[in-house]
Amino acid sequence: MAELFPKEHVLGFIGSIILTFAALSVIWIDDISLIGGLVILWITALAQASLQLVLFMHIGETADKKALYISTIYAVVVGLLTVFGSLLAMIWGY
Repeated sequence: MAELFPKEHVLGFIGSIILTFAALSVIWIDDISLIGGLVILWITALAQASLQLVLFMHIGETADKKALYISTIYAVVVGLLTVFGSLLAMIWGY
């Protein structure tokens, strides 16, 4: 029965919850600077994205890793273009 229990997934879920509370600490700490808060948010966001990719999206469990990494990089580029394109159009007035 022990081999059927998803130990890695449960630990990943607990890690995600801990990272979420670490990101929320930016709100709870009143005397943190803007740069300090952004650093905490970026670090926890990147750590959580990595955790999600490795544990829940199984990015390292296939023989064709090249296609997975290319797809992931493509998704990141499209997401960044969407975010910065929206900022460019709606906030910066271009």
